[in-house]
Amino acid sequence: MAFDGDKKKDRSILAPAEDKLKDILIKFVPDFIETYHLTIVSLIWSFLIIVFGFLSRYNRLWLWGTSLMILLQYITDVLDGEIGRRRKTGLIRWGFYMDHFLDYIFICSLLIGYSFLVPNHSKVLFFFLLALFSGFMVSSYLYFASTNSFKITFFKLGPTEFRIFLIIVNIFLIYFNTTYILEKILPFFLIITTVGLFVYVYKTQEELWKTDMEILEKKAGRFASKVRRKREENAHNLRLVRNYIFSFILILAAFLSLYIRPFPKFYRGISFVFA
Repeated sequence: MAFDGDKKKDRSILAPAEDKLKDILIKFVPDFIETYHLTIVSLIWSFLIIVFGFLSRYNRLWLWGTSLMILLQYITDVLDGEIGRRRKTGLIRWGFYMDHFLDYIFICSLLIGYSFLVPNHSKVLFFFLLALFSGFMVSSYLYFASTNSFKITFFKLGPTEFRIFLIIVNIFLIYFNTTYILEKILPFFLIITTVGLFVYVYKTQEELWKTDMEILEKKAGRFASKVRRKREENAHNLRLVRNYIFSFILILAAFLSLYIRPFPKFYRGISFVFA
């Protein structure tokens, strides 16, 4: 089976505009710059994000530096694979491995950088976020291993939209010169990300389940009716798993209510129910 790690299955909302931007940017890349140069340079952007995050503790204007690093990381990330395809010099397997490993490093650097801006009692939430973002990445790689189709968009949102969101957050923090709101919205963002991950995993396993069952039915032949009965039984078990997942989400929401203070009476009520 051919390796299709350099091909994306789904496209995000901004993909058409991104294609036009690639055509413009690639004209400015000198011939001596190779695809692997653009891949490795993500280490520099990630390191500087941590530095600017630390400096922004003392002056929020340093967040402009963080936004610039996010922009530069986007440009090099977009162009590394595109240059390899157009020049036919791409290191497909090396590029797939290193590009996505460095994406993980980039996410870690962002979480470390933002952790400097919140009080110590809220820093633990960034570890939960790292676990959730890692969950999305692991799901993508497992899906690729199962289907040889690589998918990095979730609900039509991909890395590009995520970067834009972060730059908007930085502008907001700079303009208001406060991190109080960041501290307060962080638990809500964590809950939304948790729900999104569980929904995405559930839909993905459902798609793979249907694919396997179709293959099984074809192989089964005269035993198809037995397979259908087994499928109904397993579908019932899947519904039970789904109920357990949503129960877990509710319990997690109750746990996170301890970190949320804007509406104390409401969240104390949730905490009492789950106590």
